[in-house]
Amino acid sequence: MKIRPVILCGGSGTRLWPNSKKNQAKQFIDFGGWTLLGKTLERIKISLFDTPIISTNSKYLKDIKIHLKKYKIKKYKIILEPAKKNTGPAILSSALIKDIPEKQPLIFLSADHLIKNVGRFNKQIKRNKKYLTDKNIFIFGIKPSCPSDQFGYFITKKNKNNLNKVTKFLEKPKESKAKKIIRKGGYWNSGMFFIRKDSVLNHFKKYQKNMYKNSLKALEKSKLKNSIFYLNKRAFMRNPSKSFDYAILEKTKDINAIKLDIPWSDLGSWREILLMYNNIKNRYFKNKNTFYRPWGKYTNLFNGNNFLIKELYVKPKGILSLQKHFYRSEHWVVTQGIPKITLNNKFFSRKPKETIFIPKGAIHRIHNTSKKPVKIMEVQLGSILKESDIVRYKDIYGRAN
Repeated sequence: MKIRPVILCGGSGTRLWPNSKKNQAKQFIDFGGWTLLGKTLERIKISLFDTPIISTNSKYLKDIKIHLKKYKIKKYKIILEPAKKNTGPAILSSALIKDIPEKQPLIFLSADHLIKNVGRFNKQIKRNKKYLTDKNIFIFGIKPSCPSDQFGYFITKKNKNNLNKVTKFLEKPKESKAKKIIRKGGYWNSGMFFIRKDSVLNHFKKYQKNMYKNSLKALEKSKLKNSIFYLNKRAFMRNPSKSFDYAILEKTKDINAIKLDIPWSDLGSWREILLMYNNIKNRYFKNKNTFYRPWGKYTNLFNGNNFLIKELYVKPKGILSLQKHFYRSEHWVVTQGIPKITLNNKFFSRKPKETIFIPKGAIHRIHNTSKKPVKIMEVQLGSILKESDIVRYKDIYGRAN
């Protein structure tokens, strides 16, 4: 039996656009001819997988249909939630679809994950498929590339089948604690799950009876049109907003981990996005988009929807003007060298892979005091992203306003 992929596609992207009412959901952002949802759809277009189910809400229906057409996916089902209730009800509602056989293996994927080395990922899915039962759950863990407070972790031990049994979950620890967790063999909890339909239903019947009852009624009373289930609002709204982790994982004991040592990111912050662009910047580099300045140069790599990705090259002893912007904020990630930063009344240094946030209107400056170049990846955020939006207070090259 093939594996049925369920793509969870309801995220709103507020982590990237915290102060914007018109934020674009991360899975639909055009990063330069590709989107995260598009990458996800590409991954499931192989013989290992059955036709997809997509769990989302009406706000994103148009974007999803555009993606399905672009990636030539003609057979699918869409579950439309009347409101966001987190991953617990989303996973349950998808699994309740009647034409899914009881023993059907389901893989729950986030629409906004970037996964490389897909071959190794699929190999692990095939290897562990035979161990699925009506009682267990497999979660995908990612070997940490650094201690991070942005992800949950879990600890495992080997069981009699040589599987990685999860013994403990740890929710988004501080960086200092994350280092200790990693030393103990902890993995990031990716939020992707591998589980049979009957196991999903058994767990919710046991640990979330009301959620099971409400979700079942919402599906039974739903309207089905053109492969889209419009869930019954009255029944679905009775569900609490609860993640699958809190609803089920923290209560059950029969959880195994599929450990993955592959490049993975949820691109959940501008730091991760900038590091991603830094790795693939040659794909976007154009000589005509490189502009020279007395302090060095900058290259515009990609101009997106209300964001602009740039690389700054600050020559040895180069110093930018002390400046501010009216219409944009900026995130920086240092990729080479150790620049001295001025931010309002603060003065500090940053090392490679460390970040700086420049709020709109903040007075700031970069100074390379060393004999080696400094490189910084920058994203500008705002509705106006022009070089004219610079007020210079001090400038050693005579360009102050």
